[in-house]
Amino acid sequence: MDSMDFFALRELFNRSRILLCFNGPISRSLIEEIGNALKNYLQADNALPAAAMDVFGVYIEMTQNIRHYALAMGYDDLDSSATVVVARDGDGRYLVQAGNLVEPADGAALMQRVNELAALDKTELKAAYKAQLRQPRDENARSGAGLGLIDVARKSAQPLCASLSPVNEGRAFFSLRAVI
Repeated sequence: MDSMDFFALRELFNRSRILLCFNGPISRSLIEEIGNALKNYLQADNALPAAAMDVFGVYIEMTQNIRHYALAMGYDDLDSSATVVVARDGDGRYLVQAGNLVEPADGAALMQRVNELAALDKTELKAAYKAQLRQPRDENARSGAGLGLIDVARKSAQPLCASLSPVNEGRAFFSLRAVI
């Protein structure tokens, strides 16, 4: 491993107001452990209970989606890695962002869905959530970008923001950000 300037990394984290950062293969137990650390941090930070619940819920939804996708695709540890960041912005809001490798077509479909949801206001998001709840669930269909994503959009104080960047070996890196 190359030598790394940890002080510079620390300064970057401080400038960016990063509270929690994780990068690597993500398991169910790791999601739980990081979630517990996040809950403890939010409590110590005196986050309002509603905000703390929303931040935690968005973190869980994003990381579980990454884990489920990687398992469904049969990705190895390296390709199933997640990058997760929880930070504060200048207005004191929490930023929850997570990203992972995806197949380009899946990433494009996710981008389209995120953009559709970003164009909706709170009333329209509530209606979309209720409509999705009423949809019959096909046991054979691959889930994703449904109820959980709508819930993340509803909890976000700003429209969801996503990016898709091509990477080597025919994959892309998808990243989603919610502001709580």
